[in-house]
Amino acid sequence: RAVVRGGARHAARGGRAAIPVANRRVASQRAARLVVRAESDAATEEKPAAAEGETFEYQAEVNRLLDLIVNSLYSNRDVFLRELVSNASDALDKLRFLSVSDPSMMEGQGDMKIQIKGDPVAKTLTIEDTGIGMTREDLVSSLGTIARSGTAKFMELLQSQSEGENLIGKFGVGFYSAFLVADKITVTTKNNADDKTWTWESEINQSSYSIREGGDDAGTLKRGTRIVLHLKEGAEEFAEDTKLTNLVKTYSEFISFPIEVFAKKSVPKEVEDVDATAQATEEYNKRKIAAEATGEEFTEEAPKPVMKTEYDDVQEYAVQNNDKPIWVRAPKDVEKASYDEFFKSTFKEFLDPLAYNHFAVEGDIEFRSILYVPGMAPFEQQDMMARSKAIKLYVRRVFISDEFDDSLLPRYLTFVRGVVDSNDLPLNVSREILQESRVVRVMRKRLIRKTLDMLKEISKRDNDDYATFWDAFGRNLKLGVIEDTANRDALAPLLRFESSSTEKGKHVGLDTYVENMKEGQSSIYYVAADTREAAENSPFLEQLTKKGFEVLFLIDPIDEVAMTNLAQYKEKTLVDISKEDLDLGEEDEAEAAKTKEIEEEYKSLTDWMQGELLGKVEKVTVSKRLTDTPCVLVTSKFGWSANMERIMKAQAMGDSRASEYMKGKKTMEINPTSPVILDLKAKQAAGDAGASATAALLFDTALLTSGFNIDQPAEFAAKIFALMDKAVDAAPAPAAEKQEKKDDDEPKAEAVDAEVV
Repeated sequence: RAVVRGGARHAARGGRAAIPVANRRVASQRAARLVVRAESDAATEEKPAAAEGETFEYQAEVNRLLDLIVNSLYSNRDVFLRELVSNASDALDKLRFLSVSDPSMMEGQGDMKIQIKGDPVAKTLTIEDTGIGMTREDLVSSLGTIARSGTAKFMELLQSQSEGENLIGKFGVGFYSAFLVADKITVTTKNNADDKTWTWESEINQSSYSIREGGDDAGTLKRGTRIVLHLKEGAEEFAEDTKLTNLVKTYSEFISFPIEVFAKKSVPKEVEDVDATAQATEEYNKRKIAAEATGEEFTEEAPKPVMKTEYDDVQEYAVQNNDKPIWVRAPKDVEKASYDEFFKSTFKEFLDPLAYNHFAVEGDIEFRSILYVPGMAPFEQQDMMARSKAIKLYVRRVFISDEFDDSLLPRYLTFVRGVVDSNDLPLNVSREILQESRVVRVMRKRLIRKTLDMLKEISKRDNDDYATFWDAFGRNLKLGVIEDTANRDALAPLLRFESSSTEKGKHVGLDTYVENMKEGQSSIYYVAADTREAAENSPFLEQLTKKGFEVLFLIDPIDEVAMTNLAQYKEKTLVDISKEDLDLGEEDEAEAAKTKEIEEEYKSLTDWMQGELLGKVEKVTVSKRLTDTPCVLVTSKFGWSANMERIMKAQAMGDSRASEYMKGKKTMEINPTSPVILDLKAKQAAGDAGASATAALLFDTALLTSGFNIDQPAEFAAKIFALMDKAVDAAPAPAAEKQEKKDDDEPKAEAVDAEVV
């Protein structure tokens, strides 16, 4: 174990006991250093004479090492108040525990509280508690020994008792975080076991500290500890009551003891409104004079002074942590209204959550948590995944942080809101500790599982709750299918898509799809497109629609990637109907023989077209998926589809080399029953010169109908214009055009000049 002590440099031999810091004379003239000595049982064993040598102690500059410790553990200086308040809470917890067996410890100071007061003029900050306090020996051993935790030592006495589970400061360096904002710290403390009050004092950049009896205002301290921070330049804001109140509400809101901050408060008081009173009196006198003038009896009472409310700004201690953490209570004791109110106030929401899950994990690792599914997506949803602020992490009810990457939840679940309170993480937890901690890995698995359980429960409701959830967060679950391989099977039943059997805007799940599959259907079919209309009019659906097979419409850019990663569901293969070798179910012998006969009949045409389209398509085959469209282009099974190729081309930072590699090889499928294909077959057999142009035009139109982009749109337009010209030449001339031609054919009259006689 490492023993860290402050004192003059000295050497240690063998297992010689360390000299306590309390017995050393601290002199400013001597260069004090931090001595870190490694002690072990082996060190006390006698060594053979041949192996005997000198033993030295490590030397270090205390102020330098302390600076490294504080600045490496704490990147945000706001947390210093969290650490000091947590220490004060521990002191109160110790007092409460010991007072059970010895009630006399509470005499003279029955209140158990923490008070915080800033003084902007003096540039000081005072944190005072009425806890157990410290003796002189406690000051030396706890504050004079870096990384020595009084709380950890106290917990050793409670190993078999549960009363110590809420104690916070177990690491021993939280106190020194005060040097983040202070250049001098004064600690005044009084313990019931000691009749004297002691004052500990140290300054930054010094390797020594002083302890003296009494001190300024020591007589006012009956029991507990008062810490005075002399704020360094640039830290004056920590003397302002507004800043202190915000820090308490952020980090220590759920500490079990009241935390009072000395702050300004507007106090109402009733004072006389002189003008209103004078006006009322004047009106009263007028009525009285008028009554006397007419001789009428005047019985009205004189008006009382008119009062008004004014506010005085007074400074007094006010409790800032009135809220109690509902997650520490049993779920059966918390009403739904309490959960909803906690959700709205904690996460600044205005709609009730769709679901919540309150649970506790016990065993080797213990933590409590409440998770919520929001009722609507945040307005800044496009930036929601940049850094999750969804989960608030507490350690023994002390707030640590809500800024995590994917330590507690993966990024596809960043819409989930919740709190996690752990008993096993250190208070000064950092992002690096979270990434490496086994505790966090276990917590992460449990949080994911509980979240998915919530979503399953919502999906089974008979109302529109899951439709509301899907509209807001459906893309997140699709991202989860892509990224979270461990939970892919659990996420798949939660997916929803529009299909050829649903109305526009309605969705179907994969479970429902499988239940409605036709006899003989062995696969789950889907097609990707930009819109539902484009998917409905896709030529790839023709034969499937005729057979009555349902086809899922993937109209979100992320859909196709998610389905490709999912690959299968409940032993049913997910099939993209725009890919080659489409399986339309089992064929009987007659259908197989007919298919083979047609392929033989069109072999010469397909071979010829493959030659004409060399470099554009890999092959030309007879299609089984078309009923009306003359031809389509399908891609290879393991390349991009037309939809994916279009999406990847639109990426601003896309890799053109990868794009060329991942492009699916195109296969043209022709419809043997189409009049256009029959005409082309006849032209090719007769050696018609126009057959090549027809084949090229068919390829371009197939690009469009299959979802690809045409590389040379001008050439395609020229082909269309050429067809239009032929159509115009072949059509009979309109009547107006015939009349104009007739007029042109008639002989024109010759102009003759008149002869003058």
